[in-house]
Amino acid sequence: MMQQPMTKDERGIGDLFSDLANETGTLIRQEVALAQAELTQKATDAGKNVASLAIGGFVGYAAFLALLAAIIAGLSYLMPVWVSALIVALGVGGVGYYLINSAITNFKKADLAPRETVTTLKEDAKWLKKQVS
Repeated sequence: MMQQPMTKDERGIGDLFSDLANETGTLIRQEVALAQAELTQKATDAGKNVASLAIGGFVGYAAFLALLAAIIAGLSYLMPVWVSALIVALGVGGVGYYLINSAITNFKKADLAPRETVTTLKEDAKWLKKQVS
């Protein structure tokens, strides 16, 4: 006599656990791929911020060298050169302080944790618990 294929309800507990193990493995691989993609994107964003900060610093430095020389030279007609240089240095230092603090604030606001992956892992754990019980 020929046996009919078993339906899902007729399969044994071993087959069900085997299917569950396979599905869980697939799910874990998908979660790892999601975490990798999410972390890569966040690292790319952070890298862009670092590059922008560095380029902005170099461009600003180059521009200020010429400007500072001109301002110091202009002020030296009104006061001693060392006083004009000190005034310019304090002004430029204040601008530099502001720019650095702004960049640090943006870095602190950056969320580098893979939030989406953590959420889906929690959902997967709930699903797996329901499957086992």
